Amino acid sequence: MKRYLRLWAEILGLSWREKPGLTLTVLAVEIGQVAANVGIALSMRATVNELVAGHGGTAVFVAVVAATLCGLVLVLTRLHGLVGLFMAVETVGAVMEDRLTRDIAALETIEHLERSDYLDRVAMLRGAPRRIVGGMWMAVRVCFSAVQLLLTLVVLGTVSPWLTLLLVLAVAPLMFDRLGRKLESRAETDTAGAFRLQRQLFAVATDSSAGKEVRMAQVGPVVAGLQADAMGSVTAGRYTARARAAGLRILGWTVFVAGFTAALGGVVRLAESGAAAPGDVVLVVTLAISLQQTVQSAVGQLTTTMSAGVLLEPFLWIRSYLEEERRARTGDQTPPPRLVTGIRFECLSLQYFGTDKPALADIDVLLPAGAVVALVGEFGSGKSTLVKLLSKFYEPTSGSITVDGVDLRELRTEDWRSRTSAAYQDFGRYPQVTFGEAVGIGDLANLANEQALARAIGAADADALLSSLPEGMTTRLSTIYDGVELSEGQWQKTALARASMRTEPLLFMLDEPTASLDAVSEHAIFRQYMLHARQVGARTGAITLVVSHRLSTVADADMVLVLDRGRLVEQGTHSQLLASGGRYSELYQLQADAYALEPDEVSR
Repeated sequence: MKRYLRLWAEILGLSWREKPGLTLTVLAVEIGQVAANVGIALSMRATVNELVAGHGGTAVFVAVVAATLCGLVLVLTRLHGLVGLFMAVETVGAVMEDRLTRDIAALETIEHLERSDYLDRVAMLRGAPRRIVGGMWMAVRVCFSAVQLLLTLVVLGTVSPWLTLLLVLAVAPLMFDRLGRKLESRAETDTAGAFRLQRQLFAVATDSSAGKEVRMAQVGPVVAGLQADAMGSVTAGRYTARARAAGLRILGWTVFVAGFTAALGGVVRLAESGAAAPGDVVLVVTLAISLQQTVQSAVGQLTTTMSAGVLLEPFLWIRSYLEEERRARTGDQTPPPRLVTGIRFECLSLQYFGTDKPALADIDVLLPAGAVVALVGEFGSGKSTLVKLLSKFYEPTSGSITVDGVDLRELRTEDWRSRTSAAYQDFGRYPQVTFGEAVGIGDLANLANEQALARAIGAADADALLSSLPEGMTTRLSTIYDGVELSEGQWQKTALARASMRTEPLLFMLDEPTASLDAVSEHAIFRQYMLHARQVGARTGAITLVVSHRLSTVADADMVLVLDRGRLVEQGTHSQLLASGGRYSELYQLQADAYALEPDEVSR
């Protein structure tokens, strides 16, 4: 509860800072509505009593006051809905959504992008900040409705103290509605995983990226069936919760209506016995109608508040997660201008969240400064995991990575990444931008530097790709934006060019850099990057790490590391490992047989 109250206070303070005039307007409107509604009932009682007493002029005056207050309520209600609340919610909600997006994007690691508990909550939070702000303001309305209920019962108490018991009855719909909302909130969270799954299956069935495979394999009906099953489980879970919540709400209103009817009958008997004035009867009827409307409005407002409340737990969970991640980043040292010793893995291990086996275990090796290091192994051996650790996307579960003796965790992340270049296996595709921008974002300082762009494109053997684009560097990379569609190999060359933008890295990583390229392009690129690696290594002591499952491409590396099931099982040069007859030699021979390599290639 304290967390929720702090969030409400934060939103109210943000509303005041962003739109003080509108915030004040909303609060003034709420106060005006409460006062006007109570004033209407009192004016109606006075009108009847003055008429009975024969004071016609006074009765007319009070009736005009009542009519004026009725008109004021209509105006204030319209003003509240169309101007004050709407503008405050849209403005403050947009600010909160922007902050949340920036905070998520600024996280140094990517662990959250691979955790189901995080992704389930993100699936619930699309557009959520606006709904949360709306819920906060609706909670303010609930508070003012409660004040109106209290004032109404105080006035009713002047007729008969027993009428104040209506307050207890008025709580029944609110209490049962709250119980119903808890059921719905629990169902939303419990079915979030299935809801995310059905959305992903829907994307597979309808998106162009998987369209060819879905149709060739004729699995469209299967995917559609799985999507329907997932959606069915979501619908069943949420429908059951909503049905139970509806039953609770009906019960709450039944209690209120029964008590209200009994109270109204008691007031009529008082009037018959002369214990109440005629105006008191009108007052009670007027306030009874107002009371019913206020309770119904309060329930509706509470429903909206609780609907937004469903989002509070995932919203606060993610904010707490972001805050913990930010506090955990303590590095403040800058990388050396030049590597002297190199990068060392010391008893390095990593176990992913939610798994029971380490992805890497007890890796202990030095990558010498200026060296070209090849990292090989079968799929799932931990190669890309090692790349993630070097990129500071994850922190080791145990052990450490040191850069010239300094723990990588102690280096300021943005500074380390500014001295690192990488072409990842799961490289990004950016159809919203131009080709030049897709390459240039590899070094934002040179985003518009044509000479730097040309050099990087040449390093990736992508000159022919550039020449084929109808508008050259300014060609957009999607037909949706009046551009062209790139093939997988062309996207990979674009990613390689992007990775080549930085000219003075300390670490250059190529994670399966040619998996989507033909043999001719692969050979040309590796030859060019080997030359580039030697040149940069001579200048800055940079280490080039090449991850590849094609062993023939890494024969010229200074060192080959062989991973198997997360462990470093061999290290040495290509020739040494072939001669040892170990795992590397076995894998190399398998590939030599599969690709019918020439004898002289096998013996290299």
